[in-house]
Parts: sequence; C-alpha cells; structure tokens
Amino acid sequence: MKKTVWTVLAVCSIGFAHAQNGQTEITPRNSWLKLGANLGAPVGTASNYTGFTAGIELKGQLMETRHVGLGLTTGYNHFFGKNGFDGFGTLPLGAFIRVYPAKEGFFAGLDGGYSFVTEVANAKGGGYIRPQLGYHNYNWNIFGYYNNIFRSDLNGGDIGSVGIGATYNIRFR
Repeated sequence: MKKTVWTVLAVCSIGFAHAQNGQTEITPRNSWLKLGANLGAPVGTASNYTGFTAGIELKGQLMETRHVGLGLTTGYNHFFGKNGFDGFGTLPLGAFIRVYPAKEGFFAGLDGGYSFVTEVANAKGGGYIRPQLGYHNYNWNIFGYYNNIFRSDLNGGDIGSVGIGATYNIRFR
C-alpha cells in the first residue's frame, strides 16, 4: 500500500510541476482555494476507541485542463474518544487530483500524502489515501469519502474513516 501512496504523490507532484513550467498560467479563472468541513465514522481498529470524527480542510487547486484539477491539501480531523479513551487528531499534508467530466455534476478525486497523529504520546503518523466521489458546481463540492492512514505502529494500527464533506470554492479576484 505504501507503493500506492507514493505513486499517487508522484503523479500529483509531476502534474503540479508541469503546471508550473509556464505551460499553464495560474490565473483567478483556473485556480482557487477550497475551504471545507467533514463528518465521519471511524472504521476498522479506530472504531474500537473512537465514536465519530469531524474535520476541516483547506485545498489549493489549479485546473490543469477544463476537466482535471491538481492541488495541495491540508486540514485537521478530530477523532472523538469513546469507552474511556481520549480523542486524538490527524493533520494531513498531501496532494490531490480531481476529475470533473462536466462543468457541473459528478466528480471523482483522490488525495494522498502523509498524516501526522496529534494528542497521543509517541504515536506515529503514516501515509494516507482518500478517494472521493461527489457532486460539484461553480461554488461547491459535496462528496463522500473513505480515508485510511497506513501506520507501522502496531499499538494503534491503521486509522480509517468513512464520511461526507463539503468544500466551498474561494475565488481570487
């Protein structure tokens, strides 16, 4: 799975670098910020000690073509503890690709990178992957997602969640 994460990062990085080489000019018409929120339910091992997750996200997107967007992403997700366990957070840093077949309607996306684990002593983060399917229009993206952080820390295992989210496009003027 590590190879998959690194492949996703390489493809997104190459695409983003290609966009920066002068062939695609960054303008207010083809690049913007996305600010959003998400709610989810932990899956796998994480569901044993957390009840739900909520987060915020910030993305910078460049439309490489009319149908493909590339960008960088970060945010914060909090996993709320249950059964006497404390909650914890994750801080993803990654790249993403979005495919928009039409000007409005269905889209598919994939985020990938590294996610840090916060609020747990000696916890290790790991590579993450986050496929998404959703609906978009000029201002909004509404989507469902699966998120998994691949960790080598055997005490906690991978951290997974499924959920829904929305981002608002903040256009540069």
